[in-house]
Amino acid sequence: MKKKLLGIMFVFILIQFVRPEKNISKKQENDISKEFKIPKNIQEIIKNSCADCHSNNTNYPWYSEIAPVSWYLAMHVNKGKEHLNFSEWTMYNNNQKKHIFSDLEEVIESHEMPLKSYLLLHKEVEINNSQYNALYDWVKTLKVE
Repeated sequence: MKKKLLGIMFVFILIQFVRPEKNISKKQENDISKEFKIPKNIQEIIKNSCADCHSNNTNYPWYSEIAPVSWYLAMHVNKGKEHLNFSEWTMYNNNQKKHIFSDLEEVIESHEMPLKSYLLLHKEVEINNSQYNALYDWVKTLKVE
């Protein structure tokens, strides 16, 4: 039993050296704000409740330094950015933008985001009804040229 416990501890320590790349970038040249004027209240909602998973700038909690949690978070952020990355907005073509707007309307209307699993540990990012309404109204005003 002692050897198994030592083996598990050794593996746990060893996996700490396998680090995923952090999602932190100072570049802003492709940000959605380059194409659209974003009201302050919407900027705050995006920053507080969306950007960790849907931008190139994740604000990492302390536990993100511990494997295998760090691997899960990296996978989760990468998956979120596949669907929508506010930091890479100008790189999308018009068809992609239209599709994203459609998805955004649906996700906002159904209150699917932030994910319930994320809210378990991050109650402070929860979006209230008036914020959902403001987001929805803002998205409806956006047009793809």
